[in-house]
Formats: sequence, C-alpha cells, structure tokens
Amino acid sequence: MSLINRKLEHVEICLYEDVQGVISTLLEDVTLVHQAMPRLSLRDVDTRAVFLGKTLTLPLMVTGMTGGHPELGKVNGIIAQVVEEIGIAMGVGSQRVAIERPETAESFRITRKMAPTAPLIANLGLPQVTRGYGIKQFKDAVQMIEADAIAVHLNPAQELFQPEGEPEYPLSALETLRDISRELNVPIIIKESGTGISIETARLLSEYGFKTLDVSGQGGTSWIAVEMVRNKRKGNWKYRSSQLFAGWGIPTAASIIEARYAVPDSYIIGSGGIRTGLDVAKSIALGANIAGMANPVLFNAVKGKTQLKSFFEEIGFQLKAAMLLSGSKDIGSLRKAPLVIWGKLREWMESRGLTLSVYESIRKGA
Repeated sequence: MSLINRKLEHVEICLYEDVQGVISTLLEDVTLVHQAMPRLSLRDVDTRAVFLGKTLTLPLMVTGMTGGHPELGKVNGIIAQVVEEIGIAMGVGSQRVAIERPETAESFRITRKMAPTAPLIANLGLPQVTRGYGIKQFKDAVQMIEADAIAVHLNPAQELFQPEGEPEYPLSALETLRDISRELNVPIIIKESGTGISIETARLLSEYGFKTLDVSGQGGTSWIAVEMVRNKRKGNWKYRSSQLFAGWGIPTAASIIEARYAVPDSYIIGSGGIRTGLDVAKSIALGANIAGMANPVLFNAVKGKTQLKSFFEEIGFQLKAAMLLSGSKDIGSLRKAPLVIWGKLREWMESRGLTLSVYESIRKGA
C-alpha cells in the first residue's frame, strides 16, 4: 500500500471504526475541588495561554493528524480556518509523504494560507531520522507550512504492529536529532502517538535537550487498535498480537504526572483522549501547560467549518465553567487549583513511588 493510501485509510478507521478509548485516560480519577464562593465572575475568567511565543485564547492545540492527499488537505484547510478564528494552535500530520512525494505538499501548505498568524507545528517521525533524514528534510518540513516549531513523533507501538512498520528507535537517533536541533531555527517538540511518555523517557529526552513534550497518552485513539483493524482487513498474522496489545500504554493523566515529575521545568502538552473543556481543565490542573485534541476535531471538521467552530466554542465554555467553579481566574491559577486524585490514578502514582505531597509541590511550582 502506498503512503498516501495508508494515510487515507488511517483517517477512515479513526472516524468509523471502534479504536477510541480502549482503556481510560484516568482523568475521571481527577476532581477539581468545588468553590461555592469562587471570588470572581464568569466575565473575569481568563483562558489565555502562551505557546511558542504567541498568545492563545484557549490553552489548546489541535495535534497533528492529516495531510498527504487532496481530501485531507481540505480537512486541514477547514481546521486551519477555525484555529485562526478561535485563536489556538495547530499541528499537521506527518510530512514524510510530502518530503518523498512533493506533489502532496499543498495539502499541508494550505494550513498557513488559512491560518496566517496561528502557531503551526510541522511533523516528522523519529524513525525517519534513523533512516537518514537530516537538517535538509527538517528545514523543508518547517518551510512547507512556515512552522513555529516541529513535532518529532515517537510511535514505536504503532510501528511495531503496522504491516509496513519501521520500529527503529536506537539511541543514536536522539543524538542525530540533537544535532539537527542545533541547526534548526525553530524548537523541536517531542510527541508521542497515543501510548504516553514515562518518567524514564522524559528524563532521557531532557538529557538530550528536549523539554517540550506532547505526552499523547492512552485513552483516546489507540494507534495499535488502528493497525489491528488494518491487520484484520489484510489477513495479516499480526492481527492477534495487535489485538492483545491494543490497550498498551500509559493513560493520559498518568503520563502528564510522570512527565511533570520527571522534568519539572518542561513544557507539557496534555493530549490523548481529551474530549471536553473539563478534560482540558483537569489536564492543566494536573500538570500540563496546555491541552491537545485530535480525533474530536477531525470528527467535527469533516462536518464543516460551522460545526467545528461550534465545537470549540462549547469547549471554551466548559473550560471557563470549570475554572469559575474551581476559583481559577486564569490558567496560572488553574495549574495550582486544589484537586483530589483517587482511584486507579492514585494507585498508579503509588506503584511508581510518586507521593501526592511531593507531586503537589512539583505541579504548583512548575
């Protein structure tokens, strides 16, 4: 199967197959403490956040999904228009296809045309670095959309179970990426792809100079489950194994905690199963700087610009409601808001040796 057709199949599976929420994000085990006298009015709630030197009206980015085909370019265009109007950030899907098939680049370039001022994030995979991508390919990807940063995605689980996968993650790839970062004129964001970032990985990335992390935990789209569907369709022998591992990974809430604990001064994008404004609020209170969304944006974008804009307006209201009811006047206050962690998430923390009191001081001091 060609890279272009694979991208189309991935989007189709994400929209129409049962690959969401194979396990929980564990955000249900986070409760913002209600303040009956919040000491502010709704009009006083300020949801602005700074990302890549630009001010967002909501602490939110659309994480990388699509591109590489004219139909996916249309979806990118719709998302970019709304991102520009709402005032949030946007990442594009992997640009490998456009690097290797330049005729597909327009499906990515449209994002900057439709979003002239929004923070845009380019996207390449670490396996491509292993296979020879260097500063030229990175600069080409950045220039393609006049990006403010580039995300380098880690997806060993997806690559492992993908029929055409390239699960190549030697430490030398990080060394090469560090060298590339020194020549690149935009920051590098390290992004997982649905299975989360652990304490150990966050610390390793920090050692190589990478402290902007998109955790992309389990609880949203399971890319192992996506490949499970593809394996079943193809009669591939990997089907049973991908079915077994579909829930593999670190739940989003746990991954936010692990990344913040590991590198207290990191900039964290909390993504993976974020579906509501309350999820956004919980992610930030838990330790993220901003939140990220993918599948619900795609689902609404294919219905048109009006539907997508309405979706984000509802997200904004839900976030403001959570902030008002927790007595959080701005995002800085929300990051220090009183919260309760219980259930499986608390058990996760305890099993990893993370005491609540220690983590509480870390999240409030970050």
